[in-house]
Parts: sequence; C-alpha cells; structure tokens
Amino acid sequence: MTLCGPESFGADPVNIKWTVIRGDTATLKVEFFEDDEKTYFDTTDWEYTVSAYDKKSDIIDELDVVSHNGYIDITAPSSITTNWGSGYSTGSIAELLFDVQITIGTTTWTPVLGTISVLSDVTFGGVL
Repeated sequence: MTLCGPESFGADPVNIKWTVIRGDTATLKVEFFEDDEKTYFDTTDWEYTVSAYDKKSDIIDELDVVSHNGYIDITAPSSITTNWGSGYSTGSIAELLFDVQITIGTTTWTPVLGTISVLSDVTFGGVL
C-alpha cells in the first residue's frame, strides 16, 4: 500500500482490507511518498502504533511495527492471529478493525484505517 504525504494530518485516511489466515504470520508494507510518488518521505522521527480490535471479544492487540526510512512493515505474528476468530464458524471467521497511528512531535495522525478479514486455516493441523 502506498500513501502520499501528510500535508493535512488526519485528512482522508486510507481505508483498506487486509486478509489474514488464522494462525499464520501476516505482514503488510505501508509506504509514505512525497507528492512525486517516487521519493520516500523522511520518516526518521515518526513513531508508530498499530492496533487490531476484535469487537466480539473486546480485545485490542498491538501489532509489531518495523520502521524504515519512508515505509513500515506491520506484522501480525501467528501467536496473535491464532486467537483471532475464536468462537466463530469456518470460512471468513472474523472481521477486526485496525489502524496505523503516527506521532510526529506533538502531532498524532492516523493515515490508515481498515479491516482485517480473518479466514480459517483448513490444512492438517490448522487451527479451525
């Protein structure tokens, strides 16, 4: 996923759907570009928090974030995704809300909002 600059913090966050298989490790890359859509923003001083929220269980999971200059890798480790959708039926077993929150100095900005669609694992030894 690609995002252009934060000229107006909080304006028009991107809304995405991220599909994850329960029990798997899933990674999403979010890039921040200047207006030319080629040059990465200098994100050296940005701090990130990424959370996923399951409305049914009322649990918030903080996801792992690795920051690079101009982009981040968000990881939902299998130790967390194994619990997503517990108590749901097979197929699309859960819809979790998630967001990416960035703090730059005293400014807080949420450039990404979305839904994590959790699918059941049907392989032998999976976590149906």
